[in-house]
Amino acid sequence: MLKQSLQQKLQQKLTPQQIQLMKLIQLPTMAFEQKVKQELEENPALEEGKEELTKDDDLDNTDDIYDEQTELPEINIDEYLPQDDVPEWKLKQNNYSSDDEEKKVPYAQGESFTEYLKSQLASFNFNEKQRKIAEFLIGSINDNGYLRSDLSELVDDLAFGQNIFTDEKEVEEILHKIQELDPPGVGARNLKESLILQLKRKNETPARELAIEILEKAYDYFINKKYQRLQSKLGITEEQLKEAIDEIVKLNPKPGNAFSSKGGYVEHVIPDFIINITDDEEVEVNLNTKNAPELHISPAYSEMLKAYKANKKGVQKDAVIFIKQKLDSAKWFIDAVKQRHETLLRTMKAIVDFQKDYFLTGDERKIKPMILKNIADKIGMDISTVSRVASSKYMQTPYGVKLLKELFSESVKNEQGEDISTIKIKNVLQQVIDEENKRKPLTDEQLAKLLKEKGFPIARRTVAKYREQLGIPVARLRKEI
Repeated sequence: MLKQSLQQKLQQKLTPQQIQLMKLIQLPTMAFEQKVKQELEENPALEEGKEELTKDDDLDNTDDIYDEQTELPEINIDEYLPQDDVPEWKLKQNNYSSDDEEKKVPYAQGESFTEYLKSQLASFNFNEKQRKIAEFLIGSINDNGYLRSDLSELVDDLAFGQNIFTDEKEVEEILHKIQELDPPGVGARNLKESLILQLKRKNETPARELAIEILEKAYDYFINKKYQRLQSKLGITEEQLKEAIDEIVKLNPKPGNAFSSKGGYVEHVIPDFIINITDDEEVEVNLNTKNAPELHISPAYSEMLKAYKANKKGVQKDAVIFIKQKLDSAKWFIDAVKQRHETLLRTMKAIVDFQKDYFLTGDERKIKPMILKNIADKIGMDISTVSRVASSKYMQTPYGVKLLKELFSESVKNEQGEDISTIKIKNVLQQVIDEENKRKPLTDEQLAKLLKEKGFPIARRTVAKYREQLGIPVARLRKEI
């Protein structure tokens, strides 16, 4: 039986302005600057630079521009026109004086990795089809220098995407040519192939030949460090094995990274926050907005509204709606930028206050256990907002550029009942592993025992988790001869 009922619900939804603010907060400095440039390009009502302020007495008391027949949204022109007092959103939020140096953050100049590889193709006598296939293959090589797609997939991509019909044999022949390019090892499909390619470019020596043989015939034994089985399989001595392994460990597992050392384009990390220590031992926090332009609403659009106010007759509805949308969008964006600056500074100042001992000394052992909730409660904001601030942000400190989220860590109680940051425990774990006997690396259980002796009673599983977070392999893979 159908039944009618009346229910009352309370729902909370984010407005478009709030969503825009959340997105801006999450962006690191460089991405934020790109967003500002994009907004300037897309919205003609938004302009950069300082605005010359003028006073128009006729606009003090603004009536509706349109009569009721136009059925247009109401517009308060005063919201968009300049006044005597400079609005807050026109003030620069950078904490720097105009005579500060380094207005722009420098970048290393050069060509991209892909362009560098393509520039070497001239050394091969390719026909038009082969050259296009070669360029396509180079475009499929990632920043580490590897070709991750299967040849069959590349053949299909060439046919459907480039209208080039070929087969796996032809593609592989051209790939072998690309693998002759610099840096050595580029264009490999896996680590094994890359290491072999690099070895074949080195001068012939007994150690090099043995290293190639190890990779080709006993790769699994090598990567799993089963050295005794490897010696038995190849019939070699421990000294020969050591010389061959020395040849392999000198190679670059990511050949694409070698391009940076050849003067290629390097995008430097741009810090979002500048941390300085004053003479009176106080920590000063500044937001890095040196390259962010000042924003204001376009005077031309303000003049349009003035004209519409002066002459209500003959106003085109579509034109006025367009102008209102652009002006609203510009105001929202300017307000969001201001709120972003305030939120970032407020959050960072709370973090600095929480970790003041670390910032004054640079000693990571003084980093206190700190989670997002600690800062959220301190500044009265939501945890998700603090998370967005900490995400992908860097801070320039007197001790180097640091990733902000590295300051956040959980706590572990030591034998005295004190809360110890997991960062400190990881540092101790790293030190213990660095000092271990590499011929007999310590197991996770042995590491847990040693840490307990040092006052950090953590379980073996916790040791394994921290070890993996530090990128340290298990004991078997740390073994050396």
